[in-house]
Amino acid sequence: MKQEEREEREVEDEIVFDTPDSQISNSNHRKQFLIFQISQRLIHGDLHSRIEAAKDLRNLARKSSPKSRSNLGASSLIQPLVCMLLSPNLDAREASLLALLNLASRNERNKIKIVAAGAIPPLLELLKFQNLSLRELATAAILTLSAATSNKPVILSAGAASLLVQILISGSVQAKVDAVTALYYLSACTGSENSSMMLDPGAVAPLIDLLKECKKHSKFAEKTTSLLQIISNSEEGRTAISNSDGGILTLVQTVEDGSLVSTEHAVGILLSMCQTCRETYREPILKEGAIPGLLRLTVEGTTEAQERARRLLDLLRDSPQEKTMSSADLERIVYKIAAEVDGIDQAAETAKRLMQEMVQRRLNTV
Repeated sequence: MKQEEREEREVEDEIVFDTPDSQISNSNHRKQFLIFQISQRLIHGDLHSRIEAAKDLRNLARKSSPKSRSNLGASSLIQPLVCMLLSPNLDAREASLLALLNLASRNERNKIKIVAAGAIPPLLELLKFQNLSLRELATAAILTLSAATSNKPVILSAGAASLLVQILISGSVQAKVDAVTALYYLSACTGSENSSMMLDPGAVAPLIDLLKECKKHSKFAEKTTSLLQIISNSEEGRTAISNSDGGILTLVQTVEDGSLVSTEHAVGILLSMCQTCRETYREPILKEGAIPGLLRLTVEGTTEAQERARRLLDLLRDSPQEKTMSSADLERIVYKIAAEVDGIDQAAETAKRLMQEMVQRRLNTV
């Protein structure tokens, strides 16, 4: 994709230079004739001709600007490519997939046309294939198409979510990354009745593994924690997070090191767990050393993250483990966080305010 984007920028940069009208006209005629030839081979050619035409179209789309891709999409080329997705020949399916991916890249109009042409059912069938290359390409295609708002309900209603979860479990690394982003896009579908129902708890273990490996402040971590928060809305999801290897620890680390968005999701997950069953989840959360990160979040997080952190701290405060932490230890932690946030000069004042707020919250809940 990076090479493709470089090629697109080069094509767009060439427009800056003056070109005689006659050359532009000749170039347009040649391009229109080429598109016509490709269209004829796609519609009327034998299998080999259709495969080669799809390859030619892919190369043409790669070298075209987003605007030119719209023209390609309007040239009756999409429907025959979608039909090729149903071919028993794997080379034909791969060639059509690659051509469709390049037509859809950075082009909203073509994304919508491809879905309207009926591409989703055959793409979902490809997600079930044993062929790893085709599964990876199909996952990339679902990701690309799900970026268009009007496509989301169509893709969701076709049953894409459960198949993408299977990719999370058994796909290649690249396919798993694409599946996370596709599920993230689909979770924003306003037409879905209940987004928490679209994700199976079976997605928890691979999502936790991906979150462990990625940078906690990355955009990918934000998408992963967003999906985990959706899953945590169910009891099965919360149990899966708690039972996954290093699940709670990974969320605590995200609270400590994540971006504003990922920390908000991570503390939301921990809060949801502790709110539904304090006896089950409070001790494991404390055991992973959540207190310092939560205290920091009450100062540094978004407004929502700060509120969630305060509520979670209140739920954790009665644990026997917390009582083993002396007041002096707690004050040192708060002072250290205050110094890092506001600087040494204002650390004492900030630490005092935080301690007072903690005391006041305790009094209010007595």
